[in-house]
Amino acid sequence: MIFYKYQGTGNDFVMIDDRENQFDDQDLKLISSLCDRKFGIGADGLILIRNHPDYDFEMIYFNADGSQSMCGNGARCAVAFAGFLGVVQKETHFLAIGGPHEAVLTDEAVELKMGNVSGVHEAGDDCFVDTGSPHHIRFVDQIEQYPVVEEGKQIRYDERYSPGGTNVNFVSPIREDELFVRTFERGVENETLSCGTGVTAAAIAYAQDKKEANVKIKTLGGQLSVRFKRNSDESIEDIWLTGPAKQVYKGQIDL
Repeated sequence: MIFYKYQGTGNDFVMIDDRENQFDDQDLKLISSLCDRKFGIGADGLILIRNHPDYDFEMIYFNADGSQSMCGNGARCAVAFAGFLGVVQKETHFLAIGGPHEAVLTDEAVELKMGNVSGVHEAGDDCFVDTGSPHHIRFVDQIEQYPVVEEGKQIRYDERYSPGGTNVNFVSPIREDELFVRTFERGVENETLSCGTGVTAAAIAYAQDKKEANVKIKTLGGQLSVRFKRNSDESIEDIWLTGPAKQVYKGQIDL
């Protein structure tokens, strides 16, 4: 099987051109083995690009453990891959889990329009935002030294999020319009260098007092930005996640 490896601010994905529908997406053991960093290719997730009669393409996304959810950085990488394949040009309308998305592809970045968000919800002393994937948000000091994995595991399996669990984001403001975000991702079961839906949730939770916001995001894997508009009922729309998406290499693996 021919595959490609892409990364978006350190969030990395195995990308497969499956427009001929040859990949068995019911074989979750295979998906997990391909994402295994010791015995497989190694990635935070696996993405299939498929044809769709009503959209430019369909993105089928799997976490490293074979579970499925929306992935912002994965979707940006999927758009870059679709551009590489010649499926899309500068603008695209594609389908992902949870519904359709728009994106703009440039030489430097991919701008992805996320789905609307109902609002920010209390979660004890923290808060919760669903950006297509569930995200618990905790604001912390000294984020560079914060025990992200230890604390993230406890919250990820908290009974309030049973049975599916949640992603966990630890957030620290750098300045008024910039955040440092670190994320423990369910499905990967570890800290990742970046999480697109997570930084989107963090930006929305941070700028609760603003009708419009454009927030810069620092992650361990690089820089992202999130812009959005807030309605009078506290719902959020016109959400755009922007950042780089790069091809790392092309390879072949025997299945």
